[in-house]
Parts: sequence; C-alpha cells; structure tokens
Amino acid sequence: MKTDVEIAQEAQMQHIRQIAAKLDICEDDLEMYGKYKAKISLDAWNKVKNDKDGKLVLVTAINPTPAGEGKTTTSVGLADALNKQGKKVAVALREPSLGPCFGLKGGAAGGGYAQVVPMEDINLHFTGDFHAITTAHNLLAAVIDNHIQQGNALDIDVRRVAWKRVLDLNDRALRHVVIGMGGKAHGVPRETGFDITVASEMMAILCLSSDLEDMKKRLGQIVVAYTRDGRAVRADELNVTGALTLLFKDAIKPNLVQTLEGTPALIHGGPFANIAHGCNSVMATKFALKFADVVVTEAGFGADLGAEKFLDIKCRFAGIHPDAVVIVATVRALKMHGGLPKTELGKVDMAALEKGLANLTKHIENVQKFGLPAVVAINAFPTDTKEELDFVEEKCVAMGASVALSEVWAKGGEGGLELADKVMEAMEKPSNFRFMYEVEQSIPEKIGAVAREIYGADGVDFTGPAKKQLAEIEALGLDKMPVCMAKTQYSLSDDPTKLGRPEGFRITVKELRISAGAGFIVALTGDILTMPGLPKKPAAENMDIDVQGRITGLF
Repeated sequence: MKTDVEIAQEAQMQHIRQIAAKLDICEDDLEMYGKYKAKISLDAWNKVKNDKDGKLVLVTAINPTPAGEGKTTTSVGLADALNKQGKKVAVALREPSLGPCFGLKGGAAGGGYAQVVPMEDINLHFTGDFHAITTAHNLLAAVIDNHIQQGNALDIDVRRVAWKRVLDLNDRALRHVVIGMGGKAHGVPRETGFDITVASEMMAILCLSSDLEDMKKRLGQIVVAYTRDGRAVRADELNVTGALTLLFKDAIKPNLVQTLEGTPALIHGGPFANIAHGCNSVMATKFALKFADVVVTEAGFGADLGAEKFLDIKCRFAGIHPDAVVIVATVRALKMHGGLPKTELGKVDMAALEKGLANLTKHIENVQKFGLPAVVAINAFPTDTKEELDFVEEKCVAMGASVALSEVWAKGGEGGLELADKVMEAMEKPSNFRFMYEVEQSIPEKIGAVAREIYGADGVDFTGPAKKQLAEIEALGLDKMPVCMAKTQYSLSDDPTKLGRPEGFRITVKELRISAGAGFIVALTGDILTMPGLPKKPAAENMDIDVQGRITGLF
C-alpha cells in the first residue's frame, strides 16, 4: 500500500476556481495562494448571509488508542461519498499543527484515499494562519514586558503575568523559562514559559469569532496579567488591540482546498481538543453551511472532549447545532479498550470486544443526551471478522444508533456510500438539541455536569490552588462563561490508563484559567501539558525532500 503522501502526490487536482464553482463562489471572492489553495473573501459572506443553512453533520469518535480510529479520514470519505451521490457538499476541518506533524502523531489531512490536498502544503505552512497567531500572541507578550520595563504604569505584578509566549512546535525545554536576564537594559527578570500555538487563546478567538469586529473585541478582552492589588489587566489597556487585529486581517478568512475526489474543503483554525476546544472556525463552518446543502465537520479526539466542546462552546456561540453525529470506531481499538494488548489486536477475542464496546456505548449515550441522532461508523480493517462486525452492529442498533461499515481509507468515497445513506436517514430523524449546562450556573456546577454526565465520574475535586483561582474568578465576575475541559484524550476519566468505560472515579481540577477573550474558563485536569515534547524518535527523522522538490516521509 502506498503511503499517504505518495497517494496525495499522484492526485490530479482541479484548479481552485473549479472547486469554488461547485459551491457557487465566484472568482472575485477568492484570494488565491497558487493554483490549489485560496482564501474566501469576507465580502462573500454578505452575498449569502441571508440564505438558508444546509444540514450539518458532526464527526467524532471513541477515545483514541494507538490502534487508530480514523476520524478525519472518515470525515473526508463521508463528504466524498455524499458528493458521489450528487449532494452539494463541503467538508469543514481544522488545520494541522506543526508540533504533532514533526513529533509523534503525524499529519492531519485524512489518510489513504480519503484525504484533503495539497496534503504537503496543508500539513506544513499552508496559508500562514498559524504564523499569524504565533506573531500576534508574541507581540502581546513583548508589549507586556516592554510596559513593565518602561515604568509599569498599570502596576502589573511581575509574578502574575498570565500571558506566556507560543511556538507551533513540540519543545519541552521551553515549558519553564526565565526571561529578562542580563541586566537592567534587557528587561525585568521573571519566570514564564511557552505553550504550543494551538493552545493559544488567540487560536480559540480566531475559531470562535463571527467576524473581524467581533475578533477585535475579543482580543481586547484577553486577561494578560494582574495588578499588585489583584485587578485583572486586559489587552485593551496596552493599546495594541488594533495592531493585534491587523495581524489577523488575512488569517481570519477561511481557506478553501479540495479532497482527492474534488469535494470542496474549508480548512481553518486548529485548536487541540485535549487542551483547547478542538473545532475548526465558526466562520468556516457558517460559510460552508451557506454554500452547501450538507456540511461534514469534525471535533477532535473522542466525543467526551471534541464533541462536548463543539456542542457546549462552539454551537452556543455560533447559534448552530448538528443534525446528526457520526461516532467513528474500529474493532481493533474497541478490543484494546477491552484490555487486549496492541500486539494481539489482529486476533478474534469476543470477550475483549464486548468489554471494550462499553466505551463506544457511553459515547452513543452522550450524543443522545444532547438530543441528537447518532450513527456509528466502523472504520474497516482487513483483520475484522464478520462475527466481530455483526456483534458491534447488534449492540449499537439496540441502543438506537445506526451503524455502517466505512471503507473510505482504501476506497475513497465509494467506501462510504453506506455511511452516507445512514447519515442522510439520521438527519431526517427528530432531534431535540440541548446543552449539557447553562452558562449562568456556577463553575463547579458546569464542570460537575460534564464530569458526571459525559465522563461518568462520581464527582469533581478541586485542588487548593484551583479553589483560590475559583474564588478569584467569581470575585472578578467572570464565572458566567462556558467551561473548556483540558483532559487526557485516552480515557473518559482524567487518568489515561483507565480504558473502556471506567467507573467509581472522580475528576480532579488542578488549575482554572480565564480565557475572557475566547469567552470560556479552562479547567485543567490530570497531567495535561500545554507545550508537548518530542518522542524518542520524532517523525521529523523520517522526512526528506529531494532536488526535484519531492517530499517523502511526511506521513
């Protein structure tokens, strides 16, 4: 079997003008980056904003394992299948981060014969959106330190500067640093650190803003530090909100590319789902809903993370909700959730499959708690047996979820036709969408609702520092916002070793962070790192480019 990058390099791509025409986007509304990439002008929104929205399909998954689930691959393949059936369809996805691309996870543009292209560009610098975020974020950091250096008129407590710097790479050595060394002329010494760009609040702001004006307002509301008497200092007070917004003048525009089969793909924004809210931009999704009759989008990692935050945060701000939810699972991953070692996943073990199936059934329950119809996509592997597939289908149908075998990795859209049929049927079912909590509830109540209802926890505990942060947030009057849970993706609990459907556990909140610009409170649980490190053998070691410009080893 060819590698993903080899398949992508053999693709006969259509000019981006042709892709835009499929959504009735005229060439005047495109800002082209070569022949195969373009940004969609913000003027295009004024032409379609009063049009009826299409149907929205959210693709999520079980808790991921090293065995792999194929969520993005399924999203792309489903869109291609709907395209084959004559639907006016678009897929809306996140942009990949360079950190995992060069680290362990690899690229994030789908896989096999269900990919978005140009794959190399999308996985690397693309149209520069992440660089804009990195630059704007670090400009604000530099202005804070300059303000302190130049007399500190705002009386910022140098021990309580909340705004770190960012870089879109995995680099554990930058988690904790001391800056301002070298004497008076080089700044005020203080401890700080780096986060990865996709964890930046500015990434969340880009993805949740409805337009440039809304983005400017949100950027100004960022809490960057605290004064020595405990007052929250906003970015607006440093008089650079205009400059920050200026750096996003192009990044705010959704990117248009295509799948291997020529289905339009809007790829814009890319917050991680374990440390951020894990969804592509509101603007790209809302553009797509005006341009297409059916829009397929995804949320990162398992439904306990990406889907919960898509529904409780993104849908709340955007005023949208899905018409159906696809939950991606593999027989191999379910057996791993049932305790089978990774080396033995190719063998039939019905006991392990039944035990691991509890993870999938919990995610089905969760989707139904939001009042939405669920469709299970079983991402097919050659080692799957009829006995195993029939067993999974039987259990899912008993729970009221449709099931379809997905073979899009090997067959592209052709391998997703059954899934497309089931999704179209599900979207005709009645839904009663509801949020898991109301923003007016207290922070403990909101976190408790997610922990109990979505994770299956018995309750929530707050550490001493988290209790102090909670009291401060309440005193500042910033507690009436949604909560963004930062949690391991590997388990429904906050312990990555607890696979399947753990019971009898509690969630521990270690830290609460204010993201006033994004409009939510981040609750950090477990050992979540906002700056990942590289593995012993990074993916970067396998990558190369020859004198003809041909890339190898990207994925």
